[in-house]
Amino acid sequence: MMEIKPFEPVGCKECRDPEKLGIQFTMAFQPIVNVRDKTIFGYEALVRGINGEGAESVLSQLNDSNRYKFDQAIRVKALDLAKKLNLQGMLSINFLPNAVYRPETCIRATLEAAAELDFPTDRIMFEVTEGEKVKDHNHLKNIFIEYKKQNFTTAIDDFGAGYAGLNLLADWQPDVIKLDMSLTRNIHNDRVRRSLVFGIITVCRELSIKIIAEGIECEEECKTLFEQGVDLFQGYHFARPGFESLPSIREEAWL
Repeated sequence: MMEIKPFEPVGCKECRDPEKLGIQFTMAFQPIVNVRDKTIFGYEALVRGINGEGAESVLSQLNDSNRYKFDQAIRVKALDLAKKLNLQGMLSINFLPNAVYRPETCIRATLEAAAELDFPTDRIMFEVTEGEKVKDHNHLKNIFIEYKKQNFTTAIDDFGAGYAGLNLLADWQPDVIKLDMSLTRNIHNDRVRRSLVFGIITVCRELSIKIIAEGIECEEECKTLFEQGVDLFQGYHFARPGFESLPSIREEAWL
């Protein structure tokens, strides 16, 4: 039986061709900082329109015929720009789990691009958002297992805001979870959020899972989480995403 074309492995040359994809896009980069060491842990690559439009303007163009190719293309684009910008530390890329059919096959374009650009796979972190409803948890687990074989770091993004929650952690333990801003927002003034987040921190400590606190917008949020042992942070308090650039950290943001 002939395999359906959109599901075929995409070489990284094809990933760089916007005409074949039918969607024009680029990336912005937001730093992830280590407050304890006052260093940059890495950068998350965020989808943007070519004129700076938000991610939704690009993602709204996805359908069953182009989702697979787009998922491949965003990985290659992120790597291309990371190399061009001389990005140091971790490169974090969001992927679409429902676009990955066979993990060992779908990862080829990423590996090809990483080898071509001499970008080590152990500096690539793949995030799956908890907000995207994954139809088959075993499928996601198999994706993560394959990615670990290739030395990629695995992460659950927007943890606490989506469909899976602790059920997903029970099935599979990623290297990193990123606490959603709905949990970290105003945490210093919210006893319920503090209790929930401190519980998650305890679980992750027991399971040797790193935590990145997302959506940090003020010093008080950062301090509250830092005092509980969270070192890695991301949010406007430190830097807004840079359009095709690596923004610097506000000096006054460090604790």
